[in-house]
Amino acid sequence: MKEMGLIDHLEELRSALVKILIIIMAAFVACYAYGDLIQEILLAPLREALGGDTGGKVVYLGLLDKVLSQFQVAFYSSVILSCPLWFYQVWKFIAPGLYDHEKKAVKPFIVIGLFLFALGVSFGYFIVFPLTFQTLMSFGVQNVEATIALKDYLVLSSKVLVFLGLIFQLPNVMLILGFMGIVTKQSLAKMRRYVYVGFALVSAMLTPPDVITMMGLWAPLVVLFEAGILAVALIVHPYLARHHMK
Repeated sequence: MKEMGLIDHLEELRSALVKILIIIMAAFVACYAYGDLIQEILLAPLREALGGDTGGKVVYLGLLDKVLSQFQVAFYSSVILSCPLWFYQVWKFIAPGLYDHEKKAVKPFIVIGLFLFALGVSFGYFIVFPLTFQTLMSFGVQNVEATIALKDYLVLSSKVLVFLGLIFQLPNVMLILGFMGIVTKQSLAKMRRYVYVGFALVSAMLTPPDVITMMGLWAPLVVLFEAGILAVALIVHPYLARHHMK
């Protein structure tokens, strides 16, 4: 582990942030160029829900809504699509603060992080979106045509996908913190009740006001947390025990 002063840490942080910003800006240009295709992909689950008995259409309400929505969607899409590159930059920033044995233990989880990020985005798009939209369409008076604002939907759906991609990093983060000695299976178990309540609040904010849809998001978050505890117990503790025995 390389010893670094506060100024060195701040300089490394600045350098990492600049590189991440450049990566996202480059990805933003590419995503904006294919903005129409990305928007069509995001709109597909909503259009499928609107194609049911209730019917409905997506509209834009302001002259600049289509332009602004494409800018914002391009930004959030760039965060998702460029994640392998900025994940690597995050790793390069963290690595100097780790001992050699910690680097060897943590490095494989960068790849796992990419997988979990993709899994979170896929979970949102293929499970959360259809379930949420179908539930919302079934509420209240039926046989009324829905009119959905294009900008509001595209921005919200993009944010939710990025959020879920980050949330699905939970087991990975728990493993890394475990290897760094910050958490143990015992300390994580003690936090369980508070974490569950936090997940319930997050699920309530992101889903319609019904228990079934809320549980559809809350349950996977709980599974991720429990998987993280199990991974810390089965991977981190034995590894650190072997290392300290040397």
